[in-house]
Amino acid sequence: MFAAGLKCPGCGSSNIVDDDLYCQAQLVCVDCGSVVSEGTLADDPVGGTDVSYSRTTAVTKKPCLNLIKGLERVKEMCRILRLNSEIEELALTYFRQAYQQESFINVTLQRKEVLAGCCVYVSCRQRDWPITLGTISSLLDADQTLLGGVYQEMIKILNIQAPFVNIADVIEAHVQEYKISAQDVTKELAEDSKVLTKRAVALVELAGDSWIVTGRRPLPIMMAATYLAWQSLNPNKHRLRLSLDKFCHLAKVQKRNPAVTRITEMKEVLCKLGRELPWVREAVTRDDVVRLVGDILEHRHTLLTRALRTHETAMLADCPQASALNSPTEEVAPSQHSESRDQTADASSVVQLCPTDRMENQEGDDSHQTEDPEPNWGKRVLFAPPCVIHAKRRREEPPAQNFTGDEEISDSEIDSYIRTPQEARDFALMQKAVSSSDNGNP
Repeated sequence: MFAAGLKCPGCGSSNIVDDDLYCQAQLVCVDCGSVVSEGTLADDPVGGTDVSYSRTTAVTKKPCLNLIKGLERVKEMCRILRLNSEIEELALTYFRQAYQQESFINVTLQRKEVLAGCCVYVSCRQRDWPITLGTISSLLDADQTLLGGVYQEMIKILNIQAPFVNIADVIEAHVQEYKISAQDVTKELAEDSKVLTKRAVALVELAGDSWIVTGRRPLPIMMAATYLAWQSLNPNKHRLRLSLDKFCHLAKVQKRNPAVTRITEMKEVLCKLGRELPWVREAVTRDDVVRLVGDILEHRHTLLTRALRTHETAMLADCPQASALNSPTEEVAPSQHSESRDQTADASSVVQLCPTDRMENQEGDDSHQTEDPEPNWGKRVLFAPPCVIHAKRRREEPPAQNFTGDEEISDSEIDSYIRTPQEARDFALMQKAVSSSDNGNP
């Protein structure tokens, strides 16, 4: 564009044009190349001159809005969990790296929010901060299945490893959420967190030895152990009459419904072991077994061995032929941690050898000897995984038969064939006519 009425002070030429140098306009002489006048901010239009992005010096891209919101979400969770600055920075770094991956760009906002929780979780595990996926799930109000899938995908894409967390540390962090210290509740209900953690860890270990934790979620297990530990440390009338609902309301924590079932299962195991205490003469029930928790946990390895042997003796007494086939089991040291699993296997083998599970032909024909195995053997042993105790019996399909097409068809089978409405009416009329002719009616 030529600038009219201007002349070059160097050569006197009037061939003056506008030359945009980056974002500032200048008047330049075409003949000699001299700069006639430089542009000023006052001369530029509002908003500056129209310069394309490629011609500017901008090299950084502003992060998108969802990335900014995700980083803020990570910071919020770190503040809620009271994490230190090191864990927070690591979580922010992981979120930035994962957000740039194709698997987490074009996804729903819920999945991006879950990704933020997974970054916080893996950062805590790498810095030995005890936390569970259940805590992150409750914090985000998200499905644990979705949370676990995003977590597995994230650590695979970023190629990171998260070390295993010590169960004692996790339970310690879980117990600290309960507001039952001397500053929060009365003296009869108050309990020290360290003492409570030690008793709860022992109960969880006992639950692990008796297969209760197999395939179960951790939060209900820890809540049940904390509740029983709190009652057993000082089994007074104030604590024993407090239900789980009232205990959670007292401790200001959210109740987990499966924890009620876990409490019942733990009490059943405690009753089985409490009956083996030599100084206990009366019957041990669920209502009074809490008073014996301290003694049971102190001698739990020995009591496990004695309970398994007592159950095995009872099974052999019911199956005398099996006792003749089995040789006496060797003595096992109570200090061995794997003794409960070995004894459980021995008890299950006794059940399988019991002759009541087999039905023999009374006529002595071996070819007609049949077996009726017990489908749910978990109910006949002392300790078994929950998936075995509550197993669902599968329906066996009948064996396939080879049809040649020459088989005879009975009248009842013919009547059961599916007919159209018109065929049904015609068949009914035919039956009526046949019955009338048989009765002699014309």
